[in-house]
Amino acid sequence: MIVRIMGEGQVELADSHFAELNTLDDELLAEVRSGDRDGFRRTFHALLARVRELGEPLPDDALAPSELILPAPGATLEEVREMLDDEGLIPSLQP
Repeated sequence: MIVRIMGEGQVELADSHFAELNTLDDELLAEVRSGDRDGFRRTFHALLARVRELGEPLPDDALAPSELILPAPGATLEEVREMLDDEGLIPSLQP
């Protein structure tokens, strides 16, 4: 799956990594809903860090469509709240 981090670029992530990312995403969703700014910031940065670590960066000139778009690292809790749906930022992938 091609994932874009806004303001940074795209990475390709294997589907096998989404269970781990969904765990962080569930935690992030709970923190956003409760308004836990410190927890949100910590978990949001951990989620982006794992996407960067696990993903294979695509060249800047790649024209592949992003299947998932994540907020920029400086996004606020309110900005992320606007992007969330009932599942969070990361979709659950069915095997």
